[in-house]
Amino acid sequence: MLIEIKDHPTTIIKNIPSKPGTYRMLDSDEKVLYVGKAKNLKKRIPSYFNKNESHGKTRLLMSNVKSLDLTVTNTENEALILEYSLIKRYRPKYNVVLRDDKSYPYIYVSSHQDFPRIEFQRKNKVLKGEYFGPYPNVMAVRETLTELQKIFKVRQCKDSYFRNRSRPCLQYQIKRCSAPCVNLIKKDEYSQDVRSTISFLRGKNTSIINQLIKKMDLQSNQQNYEEAIRYRDQIKRLKEIQAKQLAISNKKYDMDVIGIATNGNIHCVTVLFIRGGSILGSKNHFPKIKNCKDKEIIQEGFILQHYFEIEPPSEIILSEEIYNKEWIQNSLKTKYRKKIKLNNNVRGNRLKWQELANKNARSGLEYELSIDSSTEIKLKSLGKLILNGRMPERMECIDVSHISGEATVASCVVFDKNGPLKSDYRRYNIKTTQIGDDYAAMAEAILRRYKKVKNKAEKKPDILFIDGGKGQLSRVNEILKSLEISDLSVAAIAKGKERKSGDETIYVNDSKNILKVLSHSPAFHYIQQIRDEAHRFAVTGHRIRRKINRKSSKLDGIEGLGPVKKRELLKQFGGIQGVLIASADDLRKVRGISKDLAVRISNNLHK
Repeated sequence: MLIEIKDHPTTIIKNIPSKPGTYRMLDSDEKVLYVGKAKNLKKRIPSYFNKNESHGKTRLLMSNVKSLDLTVTNTENEALILEYSLIKRYRPKYNVVLRDDKSYPYIYVSSHQDFPRIEFQRKNKVLKGEYFGPYPNVMAVRETLTELQKIFKVRQCKDSYFRNRSRPCLQYQIKRCSAPCVNLIKKDEYSQDVRSTISFLRGKNTSIINQLIKKMDLQSNQQNYEEAIRYRDQIKRLKEIQAKQLAISNKKYDMDVIGIATNGNIHCVTVLFIRGGSILGSKNHFPKIKNCKDKEIIQEGFILQHYFEIEPPSEIILSEEIYNKEWIQNSLKTKYRKKIKLNNNVRGNRLKWQELANKNARSGLEYELSIDSSTEIKLKSLGKLILNGRMPERMECIDVSHISGEATVASCVVFDKNGPLKSDYRRYNIKTTQIGDDYAAMAEAILRRYKKVKNKAEKKPDILFIDGGKGQLSRVNEILKSLEISDLSVAAIAKGKERKSGDETIYVNDSKNILKVLSHSPAFHYIQQIRDEAHRFAVTGHRIRRKINRKSSKLDGIEGLGPVKKRELLKQFGGIQGVLIASADDLRKVRGISKDLAVRISNNLHK
């Protein structure tokens, strides 16, 4: 139901239903500014038109709202879930919007197999077996997997690799796998190592150590000293890990602790991970929301988006009191089919963890503010050098990557006042140029990119950086002139004779205008950062394309030549080189290859 807001909105509000639902607030261009939910729409909507509204964010929001779009739902939980979906879809300016919605890393154990494997997983695709986590970052997972390799020697190889081994691999040689692939360990012994691994991941280190001590003593009494030494080494390693871990309680708590810090424009939400009574680490999030100092609003927006993506533990310690506590708890219970407790009025250990999470959030905010300050200094310095003092709002850099002309890829990276704008990054597969012609490759990339800029399909930058010297700059200027794009500053970054970082020469707009910039200046560091990011993005694209090309065959795509006939050809001629030198008459002699198909193959290979 769409409602236009005019001079007297209260007359329209009378028609709003007294039911649960969501509402979208739209501007004059029907762009979604804000998405909200309500247990009762008729009671919630009038609060936005209160002339004595104290929240600056709400006053600013309502000054831009021209219409409301209401959606009635059957239940309160449906309203909450719909709100989450709409925020994720529209990313409104005045809602809390998480920038990092990538799933957390987990450790996966394929416990259903005879010889289970252990590996890193993102849990995007749930496999049969057991998951442990989430962990705050990939590094924490890698470190844990490395420790498990050293202690229990459970395999971490893929099933396809495991099935096709005829002798132990390098992991066995360096004592990080017990080689179940070639039966160098009995199934029951391997199963015991897997059970110990799972106990370790559940935080039961003390019970594992006690079990290992008993086994060590038993093997020693039976004079099986090699086995006893193996258990001794496992015990020693486990005790070293136990000493390093930050144990917070004898009770095996599983919970997340949330801390919040804000300065009104930048907000840091820290999640402290506690699993099995130990702190695994923390992760900082920087949600986007305009002009908001209300930590309760930030916290509720974060919880709704974060925990509808990531399954929470049974308890979440909050930084602030939450408005819709029961509502959110019931919705999470419905989604994950388990009871999830939200708690902010805590004491004892929980209070210490809450304070620790808030301390981490304040540190994260201070660091983010220092980065923002540093970026602003770099942009101002860059503006003085290239734009006559005007600070650039958008910059692009184009680079080309290939090896001897193979799989040439051009990259375009975009930076704005907040740093890399990865959603606007683009790659271009270069096909029309001669092999190894960097000038032509750059020209093609510029032409394809800036045709869209001219047609306003892409935004125009203030500065275009290119990785190259005078020749590249001249060619780029020709392309831009042909497109009638003149109000754009172009900077070419030419490497020095020894190609060392810090020895670059920068030409701006033409080859005679050499930019004099000190290698330690903020502007030069920012130029290097942009250039290096373009190079990284181009190289990654080139490697992907080269990998695809090398998996393909020159026989692919020939009409009438399927996989069976293709295998027969390669078998008869000993590989693709033999097929290339074979005549159509030779090809006809292969079983299944007709005269017409032989001619077609020959024509395709030699055109």
